[in-house]
Amino acid sequence: MNLGAFSWDIMMARCHSLGNKSPTMKLLWAPTPYSVIASAVSSKSNAVADPLILSQHACTWRDLQGSTHWENLLNPLHPLLRHEMLRYAEFVTACYKAFDLNPTSKRHLNCKYGKANMLGLVGLEDSGYQVTKYIYATPDINFPIQNRVPRGRWVGYVAISSDDEAVKKLGRRDLLIAFRGTVTNYEWIANLMSSLTPARLDPHNLQPEVKVESGFLSMYTSKERSDKFGLGSCRKQLLSEVSRLVNKYKEEEISITLAGHSMGSALALLLAYDIAELGIADTCDHRDIPLTVFSFFGGPRVGNSGFKKRCEELGVKVLRIVNGNDPVTKLPRILLNENFGLLGKLFAESPWSCSFYSHVGVELALEQSPRSFLDLQSPSWVHDMETYISLLQYPHATQHKRIN
Repeated sequence: MNLGAFSWDIMMARCHSLGNKSPTMKLLWAPTPYSVIASAVSSKSNAVADPLILSQHACTWRDLQGSTHWENLLNPLHPLLRHEMLRYAEFVTACYKAFDLNPTSKRHLNCKYGKANMLGLVGLEDSGYQVTKYIYATPDINFPIQNRVPRGRWVGYVAISSDDEAVKKLGRRDLLIAFRGTVTNYEWIANLMSSLTPARLDPHNLQPEVKVESGFLSMYTSKERSDKFGLGSCRKQLLSEVSRLVNKYKEEEISITLAGHSMGSALALLLAYDIAELGIADTCDHRDIPLTVFSFFGGPRVGNSGFKKRCEELGVKVLRIVNGNDPVTKLPRILLNENFGLLGKLFAESPWSCSFYSHVGVELALEQSPRSFLDLQSPSWVHDMETYISLLQYPHATQHKRIN
């Protein structure tokens, strides 16, 4: 089913079949179709598990995952895609809710809760997903800060849609990896490293022209120096768990969805590239396992044009949600990159074009409303996760452009 040609009458018929007892009936019959999304993200409902919206996923999920690069779904933003983005945004927000920033706590800079009940304790008890693994990352910083050696910090989790009813409504088994953004000093320093270095993640296919930002690569591939708990690198943890789950559910319809905010968006894209390059999502019967990155939100540039080209060749789908006023989306090398971009394709084929950063995928640009313009005085506000979610909830606040 192509969402670009999706008839709202079908949705209305579905709503009518629920009967007048449905708490959202009045909203659904409002003049604008976006009202169903407004109800789904209100404080009185849960966007992750809204039954009316999820009932449409079984026949449309491949379009929502970017099978056609979200063609005809972004301008205007389709209600089902808006809901899907908000649904995954809640999983990313869960990382912040569960992250322990209390310096006196035994779980300081780790997750506050155990895997079995984490989603429930952050308000996602009805999500239909189960956390299977926590993920830790360690920036490889060569100089001490506050006389401390960098240790592995909790950056996110792996989850699987485990509830049978949720799987049925989603139309597939969804393997989800969610990442938080930058919090600690070490992470900020790693983020500020702006040198490009060859990724070389596949030892059998080094591809020296594929380069990524050294700080993000460090976060992804470095392991804790003390290795006190036997933790491998963030990369090792992730690839092991993704491989295990793909193999476990290899007989089913599967999707792999990666979502992150800020630094988490960079880690998500590196993981997606790694999975695709290594062929972990390939099945023995050649069924297509969609590999999708929802860059929630304010994701920085991760690699060069060679990295962008290789991601496209491998079929990695990326939807970037961007606040046009957020400077982080223009990092690293904001001045050099922006000025280079003005020259367009004139130097695109030059030998030194690989030294510049390139965004990957399709961009959904969020526009600030005039009412909130004064809030732009705070740089942290324009990059905040909650700011992005608030902007995403309003149909008039969005537009899109394709990244070339």
